Amino acid sequence: MAANHPYDPTFTDRVVGAMGPKTSPRLRQLMTGLIRHVHDFARENELTVDEWMAGVQMINWAGKMSDDKRNEGQLLCDVIGLESLVDEITYKVVSDSDAPTATAILGPFFRADTLARKNGDSLVTGVDDGEMTFMHGQVVDFITKKPIVGATVEVWQASTNGLYEQQDPNQVEHNLRGKFTTDENGRYWFYCIRPTPYPVPGDGPAGKLLEMMDRHPFRPAHIHILATHDQYKPLVTQIFDRNDQYLTIDSVFAVKDSLVVDFVPRKDDPKASLELNYDVKLVPAEPSS
Repeated sequence: MAANHPYDPTFTDRVVGAMGPKTSPRLRQLMTGLIRHVHDFARENELTVDEWMAGVQMINWAGKMSDDKRNEGQLLCDVIGLESLVDEITYKVVSDSDAPTATAILGPFFRADTLARKNGDSLVTGVDDGEMTFMHGQVVDFITKKPIVGATVEVWQASTNGLYEQQDPNQVEHNLRGKFTTDENGRYWFYCIRPTPYPVPGDGPAGKLLEMMDRHPFRPAHIHILATHDQYKPLVTQIFDRNDQYLTIDSVFAVKDSLVVDFVPRKDDPKASLELNYDVKLVPAEPSS
């Protein structure tokens, strides 16, 4: 297709062609697509130096804010839907059939150093206005339906003030997060709070971009789950409260119908007024060659 703009029609081809013979095929494919799309974007919108530099500064800002407790660059991708789209693409590539348990984005507040806890423990410290919930379920093999013993179920959630513990100096470290190991029946159980909606933090580029695009910042109430076992594909997901007002307008576009859950009244438990039963179905890992 002939170029219909006044700019050097050979420029993008020369940039793509500069990659050397040692470039891996996949990297060549990815960089070719990225370079062509970015160059086309710049030409189609007649991007100015000032606008380009504003974008660079926003990316730099995200990098400066990011550490092992908060990934602002990831959050910036979230608010434009990129992480949710990549999650959907990856999920479709991994399985040709419907997912056993649907995936969702990891989010920017995952911590790799989350504490291991015992089944039956509470995640909650110092949250007086939350609805205590007994969450439990079984991790099973999607194909055989048999329980998976020794699977790790890692969970994390924001407090009722809308902040994860690493954002909030008034919360104890590792509050509202923990790793649990399934028992001989593949079961896990613990106490948490019913999640509440919260806004994407407004102190960084992701929040600033939402403001500039005149979009609301709220995420629907959710609990993060990372389920793993050596013999199964890891599952990263989120589960969402069916009664949340932001369910259909999530600011990071992560909600899937199959991940919407019901919190029900719990009887005869002095620790919790609500209960959530959530089973996790994992896909066996592909045998190593």
